[in-house]
Amino acid sequence: MEEIINLLSGRLVTAKEIDQTDEFMASLKIPGLQIFPAIEKSGSRLTCLRCGNRTNFHQNICQCDLIECLYCLQCLNFGKLRTCDKLYHLEETATAHYWKRNQSYLAWSGTLSEQQAQASEEICQSYQTGGQRLVWAVTGAGKTEMVFEAVNQALMAGGKVALATPRIDVANELAPRFKAAFPEVTIQLLHGQSEESYSGAAFTIGSTHQLIRFKAAFDLLIIDEIDAFPYDGDPMLYFASVRAVKESGAQVLLTATPSPSHEKQIKEGKMPVSILPARYHRHRLPVPVHRWVGDWQSLIQAGKVPIVFKRLLSQLLKRRRRVLIFMPHIDRMLTFVKLCQQAFADYRFESVSSKDPDRISKVQNMRDGHYDFLFSTTILERGVTFANIDVIVLGSEDQTFTTAALVQISGRVGRKPKWPSGDVYFLHYGKTKASNAAIRQIKTMNEQARKRGLIDD
Repeated sequence: MEEIINLLSGRLVTAKEIDQTDEFMASLKIPGLQIFPAIEKSGSRLTCLRCGNRTNFHQNICQCDLIECLYCLQCLNFGKLRTCDKLYHLEETATAHYWKRNQSYLAWSGTLSEQQAQASEEICQSYQTGGQRLVWAVTGAGKTEMVFEAVNQALMAGGKVALATPRIDVANELAPRFKAAFPEVTIQLLHGQSEESYSGAAFTIGSTHQLIRFKAAFDLLIIDEIDAFPYDGDPMLYFASVRAVKESGAQVLLTATPSPSHEKQIKEGKMPVSILPARYHRHRLPVPVHRWVGDWQSLIQAGKVPIVFKRLLSQLLKRRRRVLIFMPHIDRMLTFVKLCQQAFADYRFESVSSKDPDRISKVQNMRDGHYDFLFSTTILERGVTFANIDVIVLGSEDQTFTTAALVQISGRVGRKPKWPSGDVYFLHYGKTKASNAAIRQIKTMNEQARKRGLIDD
């Protein structure tokens, strides 16, 4: 019984998702257990109570007694949810959990910079008062370390904490960092590829998709990279992230590129914000440079390497720079890589994409200095760090390269204190609003950092 209570507390799940049946659940006498129809009907309006969908339903072939049984199309990836299904929820206890204590859980021995310390204090204040806070921090500002103290305070108070991110690889990278910072805390890693299942742990790290199974569960929810796909622009994931927090809880949103709606809320004073315009190593952000490359796609189709690209890459390589080259589409990238094998036969290089089964090993080879340059789609726009590199974006006019993507791509350069600078080139067949906005945003952050005395160059 205790195990089932743990699986239901602060969650919204079907019986099948906790390896039970509706018949068994009906036989339980758990005080406070709430049972909801999976798809609620009010007049002619339907609402999926798991994901909030009100429009996308499909007729279900079912053996139930209902005249019309439908299923939700919006959250189908989480398992078919039908009109005849039930969702179970047990309110997360209002009292502190067994891990409440007066002694700090935080074992991290690092030191925060001045701006990190200020942001950390503001995040802690938001945890104490509840509500939302946006942390707008440039790439390389050290966002992870800034949330440590708020996580610590929530755990010491016996509360539940979650950190969600749109990308599984980022969750995998963050989990060991938090486990090292909080070695005495049970931390679960939940996403579609992890082998763990939820057990009511004090601290949950996972993909934003996992939030769809929670309701009023967390005292502190941190969402990293809110500008990243698939969280950005997905109303289902936004709905789930709001519902997952307790009414008295706090939600901390981390981003390097706020959405226009968030920027509007900031200007109107409706969104508390912590702005960190500088990297922790006190050097300015590299500012991208536009360079005309012409109709590069037609040149590649004709079996030619664009001369502007060839000259630029050759110059960088002669300066013994390693280069990360971003292209918008996999098929065009693979074609271009073959052309470059002839044009740059004396150099070592590879390509990676979301479809590349050897992506992880190739990225590590780049880190270890085994390649002179590496081609990539936007799969490497965030979540990876290479020392001492320059960046070329070939085809920056492509709609794949949003402002957020270009800011993140530019942020791959100069992240290490030993190599705090580097060059970023947008090779284009026409400047775009997105590329202009990315450059403008980076310049603005540098100006703010300089005014606040946060950078030395």
